[in-house]
Amino acid sequence: MKKLRLILGDQLNSQHSWFKETNSAVTYCMFEMRQETDYVTHHIQKVVGFFAAMRTFAQTLQDAGHNVVYYRINDANNTQSLTQNLTALLKEYQIEKLEYLAPDEYRLDAQLKSFCSTLNIEADVFSSEHFYTEREDLAAFFKGKKQFLMEHFYRNMRKKHQILMVDKQPEGGKWNYDASNRKKWKGEALIPQEITFDLNVSGILAEIKKAGIKTIGKINPNYFEYPISRAQALLQLAYFCEHLLVHFGDYQDAMHTDKIYLFHSRISFAMNSKIIAPKEVVTAVLETYRKQEEAIDISQVEGFIRQILGWREYMRGMYWMLMPNYKKENFLENKNKLPNFFWTGETKMNCLKNAIHNSLDNGYAHHIQRLMITGNFALLTQVHPDEIDAWYLGIYVDAIEWVQLPNTRGMSQFADGGKIATKPYVSSGSYIGKMSNYCDACTYNKAKKFEDDACPFNTLYWNFLEEKQEKLKTNFRMKMMYSVLNKMSNEDRIKIAEKANHIIENIDAY
Repeated sequence: MKKLRLILGDQLNSQHSWFKETNSAVTYCMFEMRQETDYVTHHIQKVVGFFAAMRTFAQTLQDAGHNVVYYRINDANNTQSLTQNLTALLKEYQIEKLEYLAPDEYRLDAQLKSFCSTLNIEADVFSSEHFYTEREDLAAFFKGKKQFLMEHFYRNMRKKHQILMVDKQPEGGKWNYDASNRKKWKGEALIPQEITFDLNVSGILAEIKKAGIKTIGKINPNYFEYPISRAQALLQLAYFCEHLLVHFGDYQDAMHTDKIYLFHSRISFAMNSKIIAPKEVVTAVLETYRKQEEAIDISQVEGFIRQILGWREYMRGMYWMLMPNYKKENFLENKNKLPNFFWTGETKMNCLKNAIHNSLDNGYAHHIQRLMITGNFALLTQVHPDEIDAWYLGIYVDAIEWVQLPNTRGMSQFADGGKIATKPYVSSGSYIGKMSNYCDACTYNKAKKFEDDACPFNTLYWNFLEEKQEKLKTNFRMKMMYSVLNKMSNEDRIKIAEKANHIIENIDAY
């Protein structure tokens, strides 16, 4: 039977059972398409990264003896549409059965299901064999529950996979070392030079330019810094384990003007494109820990594993449980436009300037920069969730909707009313000062609330609490914040409201 097997750009799993043996009757197809480059404005490094990784993967399959049809972005026979490309190949190769791996994005899943329903040949869908869980597992775990707490799911995953467990108890006596993972980095722990891959991408860049694809951000054509092959990804992982894991947990929430990556692994692009699997990552980290238990504290290891085994799997499960309506949620009824400086980095607020320039320059920011700098500011200025979704989905090399959407709309913007986060992740300037050196050289004063040189985060924070009080006052985790707000004088509250409105109306002047 002649089969056509589709591989999407984020399904680059060379360890998949599909590839264990070659078959002359099986043809694999991969497409670079305007359909995928244009549904949001992506960072140039994201487009380049996916094209480079896809081409490398296709070559790996060919070298192993598989039949591969690969359409580059400017190929004459590339229709730029997934379904039209498939239709043409089904006819050309007289295919009797279409097979594909379950997409992780709802949009593509719906597109392929609809397409297959029109075919007069057999079609079948297979697991991508990447995640610890299947799509429906989390929904089954939370069935009948009113709250979907990640911590409950995470503990269950630890038990199920026997990770950092001693009998039925957590190793070290605690499930979660989050309280130990909040140190400010002041240069006391040396950060080794990050691993690099000297990959020239000028050819791919020229093709993207020729195609007329609109992108954002910067790129060095002689030096692409993210791993695009399995060998590179494994090197990146080994480097993290050997040099960075020892301090990861301590400083995972820290931010610094001079250090972009601190002790972060930078393997999310390789994982989200499925070049390497979460189980491989967790296994490598655990093996390093076992060999170096005297040097590496369990808090460093648990902090990392929680991100992979807990958070990543949880977010995917929540995405599939809540879509498609989740994409429209706007519990706080936020309506403002995203500030223009999110696209340029031109702002006097030092924290935002650093986080946004980092994003534009590298297609990267770690989770706290995303959550407590850009996300926090977007929420405090009451930006419409659609606007901030599009920004996050476009600007980061690792952003794919299944992980971006619940992180943004749920965790960061509280647009789902608390399905993912138990309270809005908002803070004043004091938190930013506590976790970074951003405030040291800033135009604004993190200690002032509404004066001319007051930190906008402070003014906006108290104003946000005031404006959203009806929706948030019953939230038990907000009780203390509202107690402080309600003790303020009316005069101060009026000054805060006036200043906050001025900031929002003149946002790009700040």
